[in-house]
Amino acid sequence: MSDSPGRPKKLIIQIPCFNEAGTLATTLADLPREVPGVDVVEWLVIDDGSVDGTADVARANGVDHIVTHRRNRGLAAAFLTGLDSALRLGADVIVNTDADNQYVADCIAELIAPVCDGTADMVVGERPIIDIDDFSWTKKRLQRTGSWVVRKFSGTDVADAPSGFRAISREAALHLQVFGKFSYTMETLVQANAEGLAVASVPVRVNPFLRPSRLAKSTFQYLLRSGQTIVRSFALYYPMKFFFRIGLVPFALGMVLVIRWGLYWLFEDPYRSRVPSLVVGAVLLIFAVQIWVVAFLADLQAANRRLLAEARVRERRRALDDAA
Repeated sequence: MSDSPGRPKKLIIQIPCFNEAGTLATTLADLPREVPGVDVVEWLVIDDGSVDGTADVARANGVDHIVTHRRNRGLAAAFLTGLDSALRLGADVIVNTDADNQYVADCIAELIAPVCDGTADMVVGERPIIDIDDFSWTKKRLQRTGSWVVRKFSGTDVADAPSGFRAISREAALHLQVFGKFSYTMETLVQANAEGLAVASVPVRVNPFLRPSRLAKSTFQYLLRSGQTIVRSFALYYPMKFFFRIGLVPFALGMVLVIRWGLYWLFEDPYRSRVPSLVVGAVLLIFAVQIWVVAFLADLQAANRRLLAEARVRERRRALDDAA
């Protein structure tokens, strides 16, 4: 977090919105204007191509900054637009929350505390999933299972990976980038670990639901898109591990078939060559080697991506310093 002498520490609370005119006023009514640990609190609404007057509701309820997408670009794009705007506005800490008033705004002080004291670069609000009556038994189990999978892929200890209630330091916001279009929640956790950012989670409370989630049309669609996001993120940030582990499957099967053929050849009738087993085993071994070649090439590309990402961060930091 920036500690420039003489400059107040600023918190910007950002809210990505798409047709949220019905719930935004309730959400804004609960947001704080004073939070321990910061000197200035401002609100930012990202209007992601809404057609229901969301921006008008934001203005009428005292929102300090409104950024508008001409057409709907999705939650991930709105999240990134918010980060970019908050950085340009001089934010030292950014809190992201939802427009449906799911999260209790009084928890913001606890959420930003690890960022303010320098122990974390990103803090995720951990909802009491088991105690949320609006979640079905199936959804509760899927949330817990999904968070476990994300922990394994991301190397973090976050207990509620899909939570959008997050505090982000200025430095972390400079690094974060989302390549998927579905959501930012899981990909940013994988990226944060890959970038060496410290990630923590704190328990938060939730309000009664005002409306169902609109992120996906069904549970199956949510699982499919979330699974794609996790796999793509792991392949993007850890390509050697990802492709090496995939290659182990055909390698192991191929070795079993080749060893089986060798044992038969040594200890049984040598004229029964069992060529099909040998051929299939050899093909599987060749396939595994090809996957590992892809792993090596992907790792080289990842190194280049890291260099470009570092250059991007330096350029963004320079541009923000010049504009300050």
